[in-house]
Amino acid sequence: PEKLLLSPLPRSPVLRACSVPVPAHRSPVQAWVESLRHHDDERRGLTDLHPDVFAVRPRLDILHTVAMWQKNFKRISYAKVKTRAEVRGGGRKPWRQKGSGRARHGSIRSPLWRGGGIAHGPRGPTSYYYMLPMKVRVLGLKVALTVKLMQDDLHIVDSLEIPTADPQYLLDLARYRHWGRSVLIVDV
Repeated sequence: PEKLLLSPLPRSPVLRACSVPVPAHRSPVQAWVESLRHHDDERRGLTDLHPDVFAVRPRLDILHTVAMWQKNFKRISYAKVKTRAEVRGGGRKPWRQKGSGRARHGSIRSPLWRGGGIAHGPRGPTSYYYMLPMKVRVLGLKVALTVKLMQDDLHIVDSLEIPTADPQYLLDLARYRHWGRSVLIVDV
């Protein structure tokens, strides 16, 4: 059987340019290209990033909207309480309608009574699913990438090749370069 030969990843620090043309009135955003091969081999060159993605105006309202959507669109609330019809007992009138001097009641499971049903309570399962418009979701991603780049929390690497398969290497690398406790590595 023939082996499929894959072309090796480029070793040069220059990444291929963005294929989407940048408008003449805007300049591309530059970012450092790093390497994962050595701890101290941090910066290897510069790359151009498209300003429509990495240089948008920071919109905290859009970030908040997208974050709340991501938090809630899979959420299901299973909270459910019993109404007066579902509570056990209470089929008989507790006392007659007139003549006793007491207030009129039809059931001891009325919401007025202790141990009675709940009026207007949660009737789960309730789905919180809704879809944001695609433009809002895309703008939220652009704002997040822009803010991460401006805060120096977005690191672009030349390749995902690491010298060892030991996961401790990546932990030590993140600690050495002060990347923080949470790191997302994405391969495109």
